[in-house]
Amino acid sequence: MKNIDLNDFKVEKAIKLIDSPTSGALQASEKKLKKELEAIREKLGDFQDILYAHAKYSVLVCLQGMDTAGKDSLIREVFKDFNVRGVVVHSFKVPTELERKHDYLWRHYIALPAKGKFGVFNRTHYENVLVTRVHPEYIMGENIPGIHNVSDIDESFWRKRFEQINNFERHLAENGTIIFKFFLHLSKEEQRQRLLRRLALKRKNWKFSPGDLKERKLWDDYQNCYEDAINRTSKPHAPWFVIPADNKKEARVIVASILLEALKKYKDIAEPELDEKIKANLETYKQQLETKAL
Repeated sequence: MKNIDLNDFKVEKAIKLIDSPTSGALQASEKKLKKELEAIREKLGDFQDILYAHAKYSVLVCLQGMDTAGKDSLIREVFKDFNVRGVVVHSFKVPTELERKHDYLWRHYIALPAKGKFGVFNRTHYENVLVTRVHPEYIMGENIPGIHNVSDIDESFWRKRFEQINNFERHLAENGTIIFKFFLHLSKEEQRQRLLRRLALKRKNWKFSPGDLKERKLWDDYQNCYEDAINRTSKPHAPWFVIPADNKKEARVIVASILLEALKKYKDIAEPELDEKIKANLETYKQQLETKAL
């Protein structure tokens, strides 16, 4: 299997999504992909234990992609070997009435992982410059001062919102959150096939919504908005990675590999040292337990 270099997928300069592949990055059999993922996620699970004990950093994994891109199954498979106490997944849907009473970042801020934990956002704060940009009428529900109708939502509005998101992520990074942002890059044809499978398989029927077809008609609009968002917000402290997603197993291995390769660079994340007094008395404690004194 081809070696994975995170720089092959990392966005460090302006990109065109139409030029980014949606498949064929690894050229490996399903058996090899399965074996590779098992090995990587075991190492990630070990790292998570150390991160938890170290308790100075948190890790935020942001997943974005068109409907059927494979976000749910990726979360299930990549984080399978984690201690359930060490990873928290949040799936952001349409904002609730309570969430609309706050600024658009509030619900994301309160869901951030605590130090020592992984947080996974299934759809993220970027929905606020993606869905709302394709459907600017949704912004009206936010009751923002100075925004009286859709015509008030101009380019300066989006420029400010991107700046707010960049500032939000910079603040998190400067306070110990390690940020990964993955765009699962799916082809339009593969989405069509996955939607057809949802209709063909009874056990998957519940996943289908007629709204999926309405949004599919806006495919080009979404691609343009994703491309613009990625280019405006991929920063050294919060990089975007464009992941070929037509092959789900391949996408999982790439995401897991990027996480492991990047996290291994944090050499200061280590198990905490025992207190010197405790360390000096380890043999005494051992003897007490061996003699059943306790």
